[in-house]
Amino acid sequence: MTQQIPSTEPELAGVRNFRDVGGLPTVDGRRVRHGVLFRSGHLAHATEDDAAFLDTLGLHTIFDFRNAADQKLEGADVELRGVRNVNLPLSDPADGAEFWKMVRDGNLDQLREILADGKGADRMIASYRMIIKERTAEHSQVLHALAEDSVPALMHCAAGKDRAGLSVAVTLLALGVEREAIVADYLESNAKHRRYKVRRSGSDASAYSPEVMELLSPLFDARAEYLTAAFDTIDEAWGGVETYLEQGLGLTPETRERLRERLLD
Repeated sequence: MTQQIPSTEPELAGVRNFRDVGGLPTVDGRRVRHGVLFRSGHLAHATEDDAAFLDTLGLHTIFDFRNAADQKLEGADVELRGVRNVNLPLSDPADGAEFWKMVRDGNLDQLREILADGKGADRMIASYRMIIKERTAEHSQVLHALAEDSVPALMHCAAGKDRAGLSVAVTLLALGVEREAIVADYLESNAKHRRYKVRRSGSDASAYSPEVMELLSPLFDARAEYLTAAFDTIDEAWGGVETYLEQGLGLTPETRERLRERLLD
């Protein structure tokens, strides 16, 4: 099992799933530098103390992978002094809008219809595959920005699990991080204090009954099979990571080396 270097993790009151990606090992014996790449859930509910902590990180760029519907639901990120905010939606607000409305508002029978018998997990796998295949321009933009001037950087979506998780994973692949370590970092999002708070209409117990929460779990879990599906998509569509980075994301050897110089010890 790959060992990670532990780092101090702050307790943020209004930001879920925050962590430094530093310490992850590469296949050639290097490690991701601490203090240059962070990941989290959205920053819309950050408290003053949270914002004060984030200010201490010296962030250059925050990459927000939420779409307009997410931002309308949760709000805009808090503004941090001197930080560039880049919004790169990795999902279309119209894609699955009715589905997510059902997740928030649907009754038990409706949730069974759309999520039972593996349908929830299948939807997540399809989403991960789609983002890898169809969002190459966005992932390319992130990697080129990191190689040029955008570190320290924070990547986030709503929960910091799926869209941010994939973007962090792609970045780590480009750095040559061991795949096992990428999966291990991704699965850290399952820790109780990191998980996204499920929002459902209605305050009665039935809205959050054990069966409802079990049906919803595939949508709010970080599961190795999801990230594995993304890796499989890279292998199937491009024949491997190197071709994906070069042809899919337009990453030249020179740009990749600059990326490694900025983010690796």
